Amino acid sequence: MASLTARTTPTVQNVPGLTTEEMERVCEQTFQRYESGGLGKRKGKGVAIVWFRNDLRVLDNEALLRAWVSSEAILPVYCVDPRLFGTTHYFGLPKTGALRAQFIIECLNDLKRNLVKRGLDLLIQHGKPEEIIPSLVKAYKAHTVYAHKETCSEEVKVEKLVTRNLQKLVLPSSGGLGKEPRSINTTKLELVWGSTMYHIDDLPFDCESLPDVYTQFRKSVEYKSKIRNCTRLPTSFGPPPEVGDWGHVPQVTELGLQQEKAGF
Repeated sequence: MASLTARTTPTVQNVPGLTTEEMERVCEQTFQRYESGGLGKRKGKGVAIVWFRNDLRVLDNEALLRAWVSSEAILPVYCVDPRLFGTTHYFGLPKTGALRAQFIIECLNDLKRNLVKRGLDLLIQHGKPEEIIPSLVKAYKAHTVYAHKETCSEEVKVEKLVTRNLQKLVLPSSGGLGKEPRSINTTKLELVWGSTMYHIDDLPFDCESLPDVYTQFRKSVEYKSKIRNCTRLPTSFGPPPEVGDWGHVPQVTELGLQQEKAGF
């Protein structure tokens, strides 16, 4: 019995450490293997805003691509929403602990670095998105706000508030020759699906008819659906519009939390 145990015990091999640059190169090469389609020409005008929410990545980001195609300049923005670091409605439990907050901070640093590599930057502002996004739209006269669609109740509520405040927004529009300037607002929030392996539009059934049993779901999508290829992105998105102060990635203590160390 002892000899059998000795023979079946797996050998653990240490994986060589990779630098950040090496990891990024591996990721980009992997995504390139599964990219599809050409980029085409950039024909858009004006400014488009990309509102980063929970999906803090550049690679395979369809919202970024749509913003690039439809504009002359992209303004990426992340809102440090104080509600995310508050407590739950019921029981008053913390929504975000220090370890998760540190993870978000590291993701923001990574996002900012990757945007800079492609000619952009990340505008970081503290406050509620339904107040920040419309104010940026007005300041930069942005024609569209792109963001990833969320599904949970609080995130969906924020989407509705942003849309409502955009509809209330008044942007100046120069009138034609001999006409008085008039005020209009055509800015819209365009939500992009990008958080699941299978795109919601490619499912072989409506979401209301989602199978209750996972096995039924799996067999259905395996036979009738296909995973989409990665989104091809340009090597440069820049230059961005002129921004006086891009802000900074906050520290854990700035979020009202105490630094913690992960224990294993």
